Amino acid sequence: MNRIVGRLAAALLSLAWTTYSHAIVLSATPAKGQEVSGPDVPITLRFNSRIDAKRSRLTLLMPDGKQTPLDLSEAAARDSLVSKAKGLKTGSYLLRWQVLATDGHITRGEVPFRVK
Repeated sequence: MNRIVGRLAAALLSLAWTTYSHAIVLSATPAKGQEVSGPDVPITLRFNSRIDAKRSRLTLLMPDGKQTPLDLSEAAARDSLVSKAKGLKTGSYLLRWQVLATDGHITRGEVPFRVK
């Protein structure tokens, strides 16, 4: 009986962790460290849960250190951020993202990539 109760408790804790976990990037285009062709670069970040796109943002850190906010596509799936960086020249870039997950927590991260 104790073994069954222990397994049930572990299963419930696992389910609770999954339900209330923060948004984590499952895939990124461009991928971390990827070299892509410019000058226009499509951007897609897909997360492990739904996000509030209206309260989320993408910012591109340029090779000269300037930051440029990117417009988000409204046609994206509820678990994704989609944009396009236009007019990029050869160099190293850093895509900074911030999302509000359905659990109410803000998650941030970065994706470095290069334009050839």
